[in-house]
Amino acid sequence: MKTLALKVFTRLIILTGVLLVVSAGVFFLIHLLPGNPAYAILGPGATPSAVAKITKQLGLNKPLLTQYLTWLGRMIQGNLGTSYITNQSVSSAIGHALPVDIELVILSQIISFAVAIPLAMAASQRSGGLIDRTATAMSLGGLSLPAFVVGVPLVLVFAVIIHWFPATGYTPLLSNPISNLHDMILPSITLAIGSIAIYFRLLRSDLIATLKEDFVSLARSKGLTRRQIMYRHVLRPSTFSLMTAAAINVGSLIGGAVVVEYLFDLPGMGLLLVNSIYARDYLMAQGVILTLAALFILVNFMVDILYHMVDPRVRNA
Repeated sequence: MKTLALKVFTRLIILTGVLLVVSAGVFFLIHLLPGNPAYAILGPGATPSAVAKITKQLGLNKPLLTQYLTWLGRMIQGNLGTSYITNQSVSSAIGHALPVDIELVILSQIISFAVAIPLAMAASQRSGGLIDRTATAMSLGGLSLPAFVVGVPLVLVFAVIIHWFPATGYTPLLSNPISNLHDMILPSITLAIGSIAIYFRLLRSDLIATLKEDFVSLARSKGLTRRQIMYRHVLRPSTFSLMTAAAINVGSLIGGAVVVEYLFDLPGMGLLLVNSIYARDYLMAQGVILTLAALFILVNFMVDILYHMVDPRVRNA
């Protein structure tokens, strides 16, 4: 227990340093974008004197290092600033957009695990059989198709032709949970297709390898049924790669969510980020990217801790 606590503390120190480096990278890369927010604020008729005045008011005429240290000091205090364009608090904008992304990612992962795990278990028990060959072939298609390619035919079939789900729109979860779930099913399936393919292939390979272990043969000799062997002895030690893939996949899901949100008109972090970059809204873009990076780091940290609970080999290392 002390070893685990020490590892958690060490990880937290490292992750704090990583987040600090990420904040610096985000700040300086965003400021490499061409253009000046003053022009976006003043519009096409902006005069040089008005642009200079706004630039000074925003503090954009100061050295980049000074701007970064000022922003970092405010960020540590929980103040991400105010949008140059909308005058909306960055924290408030993120607070409204983030739940959409979280719900979209969670629902897509629930769908992914619900499909991939039973399918991998069925395929691994009859390796080379009809189910295995069919599922493997379909997973190749899932890996090769990006979200926008999957989303368009899904919208055409389920929204336009048979009208099961809406093509666009979003109902907040707290306003109407049923309508919210109805609106999110199609985007979640669109985002889940690639994850299903990845999780199926990884888990299938690990299950086949685990089924060849000596302790599985011992379980069979004790008269345990195939179902008992699979759930009690095989599935748990075979989820190590699956957990790793799920953690790493967060980055891909965030990137895919940008396309999915645009396709289904969902007011999430992806659209907020794209709009802020187009508008040269530095503070908003920095806040969104930093929040997404922090979530990515947090998820990886949580998975790292889960390794110690699931796999004794990691716990005793």
